[in-house]
Amino acid sequence: MGQPSEKAVGPLRIPFDEHRIDVNQISACASRIITTLHQSGYEAYVVGGAVRDLLLGFVPKDFDVVTDATPEEVRRVFRNSRIIGRRFRLVHVYCGRDMVEVSTFRAPHEVSNSKDRKGRLLRDNTFGSISEDAIRRDFTVNALFYDPRSEEVLDFCGGYADTQKNLLRIIGAPVQRYREDPVRMLRAVRLSEKLGLTIDPKTRSPFKKQARLLEGVPTARLYDEFIKVVKSGSLASAVEKIVTYGFQSALFGKLEKIKEQSREGDFLRLVYEKTDDRINSGKSVSPAFLFAAVFWPEVDRKWNYVESDPKYMGALVRAIDEASDSLSQTFVPKRLIADIRDIWYLQGRLLNRRGKKPAQALRHGKFRAGYDFLELRGIVGEVPQELVDWWTQFQEIEPEARESWLEHNNKLGATEPKKRVRRRPRKKRNTTEASSSQ
Repeated sequence: MGQPSEKAVGPLRIPFDEHRIDVNQISACASRIITTLHQSGYEAYVVGGAVRDLLLGFVPKDFDVVTDATPEEVRRVFRNSRIIGRRFRLVHVYCGRDMVEVSTFRAPHEVSNSKDRKGRLLRDNTFGSISEDAIRRDFTVNALFYDPRSEEVLDFCGGYADTQKNLLRIIGAPVQRYREDPVRMLRAVRLSEKLGLTIDPKTRSPFKKQARLLEGVPTARLYDEFIKVVKSGSLASAVEKIVTYGFQSALFGKLEKIKEQSREGDFLRLVYEKTDDRINSGKSVSPAFLFAAVFWPEVDRKWNYVESDPKYMGALVRAIDEASDSLSQTFVPKRLIADIRDIWYLQGRLLNRRGKKPAQALRHGKFRAGYDFLELRGIVGEVPQELVDWWTQFQEIEPEARESWLEHNNKLGATEPKKRVRRRPRKKRNTTEASSSQ
């Protein structure tokens, strides 16, 4: 019970002439670890994502090794290593600055107390054979093993054929596998968008009905998986699928609204696209900036300032406090919330361009993030482009010249907070109906 119902069909051994994975494409650290384990009397292979990526024409970021040696035995073979994990114990083996994860072949989950009453795995440390390890993995394309000695790919579940068809297919009964680990549904979305794979219909069909299982996943695991989506370089398309399958409620809680038609939707799509651009060009992204954008519409709706209100900053702080309360109930780590609040707060600070306020804002630790955020809002028309241009110019002026520049610009025209741009057009009403603001 609890193990994928289909049997391993192999191994099918695919030779180099067919798969074309050059042994030199394997990291030196992984190759050295496999050689050392073989010399110590153990089996060892490159497994999972690295094999999959090489077959699909991608450059792997990590090379994982699997072996029949237990974590304690691996630890004895490699002095520069450490055992980690409780739910899934494995070993980190270090080669200088490089690190490779080494796991032990896992067997079927036959121990009843290894699951909770909903079928979710609590532990995964029952060791077994290579064939058992293959069928307990999540997707067929992740159940492939590469043997550097023979330069063969070992396939127990039909994963090689699926790589040739660009197909993502779960191993075993889909509903059962999602109950064991609901995060597999999010992983399917991430891998399909990142690698250009089509999700098998049987793999995909339970998503909407099983989406609620994600609500029981620890927030730390949800955050880790979502950050992998962010770093996949395909966030924009992945978010569309997340909404399509109904996963956003578990991820975003009370702040689950992601608009498809409106300026809100335009802003979020722009942020996702810019995030993908940065990732795909080898740049880093700030999780705080991204989450500030995702939850900004909630703050903006509550803020709703007008030019005649001299207490617009107070209104913003109240809106931030309300949104932060909801934000704390999502998977977003509390350590990021202070940075998120700063980015939001600067959207009010950057409206005031008189006196010493601009120089003070420029010295704020999160000014650059706040300015970049303002710039994106300007692109979608949330704030006047003139405001963005002003700040672009101001930060480029030499510090000693800023005061005189401000005095000159203040004489040329007002730099007080402008009346906000209405973000949603008013609905057409009959002339007999009273108009109302949003």
